[in-house]
Amino acid sequence: MPGRPAPADRWEFVTADPGPARHPRLVLAVVSTAVFMAMLDNLAVTNALPALGEELGLGISGLQWAMAAYTLVLAATLLSAGSLGDLLGQRRAFLAGLLGFMAGSALSSVATAQAPLVAGRAVQGLGAAVLLPAGAALLRHAHPDATARARALGVRGAAGGLGIALGPAVGGPLTEALGWRSVMWINLPVGAAALLVALRVLPRPPAAPVRWDPAGQVLAVTGLGSLVYGLVQGPVDGWSAPCVTAALAVAAVALCAFAVVEARVSRPLLDPSLFHDGASRAVAVSCFSSSVGLFGGTFFLSLFLQDVLAWSAAGAGAVFLSASAFIVLTSPAAAALTIRRGVRTPLVLGLGLDALALLGLSCYGRHAAYASYGWLLPVLGTGIGLLFVPAVITLVERAPADRAGTASAVVDTLREVGGVVGVAVLGAVLTARMRVTLLDRATDAGLPQDAADRLVRAVVADGPAQKFGGHHAGGEASQATLWAQDSFIDGLHLALRCGALALTCTLIVVLVLLSACWKSR
Repeated sequence: MPGRPAPADRWEFVTADPGPARHPRLVLAVVSTAVFMAMLDNLAVTNALPALGEELGLGISGLQWAMAAYTLVLAATLLSAGSLGDLLGQRRAFLAGLLGFMAGSALSSVATAQAPLVAGRAVQGLGAAVLLPAGAALLRHAHPDATARARALGVRGAAGGLGIALGPAVGGPLTEALGWRSVMWINLPVGAAALLVALRVLPRPPAAPVRWDPAGQVLAVTGLGSLVYGLVQGPVDGWSAPCVTAALAVAAVALCAFAVVEARVSRPLLDPSLFHDGASRAVAVSCFSSSVGLFGGTFFLSLFLQDVLAWSAAGAGAVFLSASAFIVLTSPAAAALTIRRGVRTPLVLGLGLDALALLGLSCYGRHAAYASYGWLLPVLGTGIGLLFVPAVITLVERAPADRAGTASAVVDTLREVGGVVGVAVLGAVLTARMRVTLLDRATDAGLPQDAADRLVRAVVADGPAQKFGGHHAGGEASQATLWAQDSFIDGLHLALRCGALALTCTLIVVLVLLSACWKSR
């Protein structure tokens, strides 16, 4: 009907790709399974961290690298991996990525030290980076009808969100029953089943001409890697340590150079044309900023449940099940809402609910009972379901047909970079606050300065759950453990509130972007 224009934040239908696949539902099942596995491994090791750290002798920094290695490589290589799919063909890229992910899982499962574990997690991340954009491009080819394609992208987004939420819930029981290595090797039978089906049903869309940007990729990997290293090691080694200052300086130079190089190339890794309107910019901002709060908050909440509240790994995983259930329930509704009304409503609701959940969780301490904070987990899950599905639908549907993989890679890159930065930044906030409050507690109790300093270093290195001996606390080992746990709680509260603040600021920015876009129509 002529007359009234469509809302500015609604995605518009685009011309369908020719040659749909013969088994679109099976294609959707394969792609969703692979996306679920890739996102599950973002957080599946969360509830395995205490057991993993005890067996391999890793402190907080080592555990952060066990998490960050996967997400850092995934985030740093996603954009180039989207171009790889164009060069090789999306079917070949998807299969290669799935095989790489399985190989990384196998390597991680047999690790006996930090180095091979981190290497295996990095290989997992590289495999996931290849299969994620290829899967989105295959869905676009398999579903010629625009509405059906949007629903399929919504299912893919729901599978990714469900994987993120189920990570802690799956990792806990597996760790308790079979050990932390089971969190890695469980990917092998699931991946093999997906591979067998994929070989039979995946379509073969033609390859597209592509121009590589090796300088941009090298600068992106260097900049992101140096930034995360500096943020992880800064609270441990001190911000004035030579390795930390050097890493942050390299990050600043590399990321600035990346911006300059990308402005000069004809086909940049991060194509600015994908953010040509307010709705695209709004979903990009929300993807990044929400991941900062959600990934960082979930990482440290799992440690709180096990190290302070004394939940088992399986029990801590069960705590997150209610959040997972509400992601499943909310994601289809978010896709339908985006199709009908645009991204404004789901983004605003999702950001607001997740900010409320993180702020609420920051109010509970050592004696918190599940009955008192459990209601916040469904709120968190509902917000996650409302955030990520509309982002995938909006950017992929607004992109040209031959850039669907790149658009999907941008969404996943923003989410993964946000997750890496979230774990690093909120970890830095938590550690800095924990260091100050623990030192104050110890010295106020009359502990000599050198003993207090040793205790602080031990807690930062080993975590709050350790039974610190008398050589750290002047003979008061049990009291030192209580100091460590209380200081960890103080740091966690501040980190969660910082995450809630980031989400609130993002909500304001999203409202401004969408309002400006609406008025310009």
